[in-house]
Amino acid sequence: MTVVPMLGDWEVPRIAMMRSEEARKFAEFPVPGRRGSLFQDLDAEAAVIEIAGALYAEEETAPFMREARRRFTAAEPLTFVADITEATDIQYVLIEHLVLELRGDRPGELGYRLRLRESPPPPPPSDPFGGIAGDLMAEAGALVEGVTSALDALDALADLPDFSDPSALLGGTTDEASAAIDRLGEIGGRLQALFGGS
Repeated sequence: MTVVPMLGDWEVPRIAMMRSEEARKFAEFPVPGRRGSLFQDLDAEAAVIEIAGALYAEEETAPFMREARRRFTAAEPLTFVADITEATDIQYVLIEHLVLELRGDRPGELGYRLRLRESPPPPPPSDPFGGIAGDLMAEAGALVEGVTSALDALDALADLPDFSDPSALLGGTTDEASAAIDRLGEIGGRLQALFGGS
């Protein structure tokens, strides 16, 4: 074997025989007045893989029984790779049957048989919040965008001058105008004195 047979993360030890069985399902439609029938392909049935082997040392048999029974009891899909699955779509299998055999005429030997059945890949874990989380994220993004726009508008308002004091708009221009008016007042007084005013 070029590919080490692996069932999940477990290397199946001392394999003596491996066999696969595949079949298709067909619906048969007899045609009146004709020999034979028409068949509709209903796709392939789940493939079956049988593995058999034997262990001879006590230090191997006890760990093997624990590992095999643990995976059988879990009843969960396991990845499976081996030479016999070449050119198939088999990725996951379930342990359908587990047979362990101790015989009196072969002391210390543990024979085993595993019957694996193809299983579709397990579905991805479900989202407990469904689509709510995505909707909330979209609404939160819109809210943040709205707050950012409002803050930008406030920054723009902060740059506007204070209309309660219009002199702030004119800066130093009002001071210059006041000085010019004062000078005009002085000139007006002199002209009035010059032309005989009081």
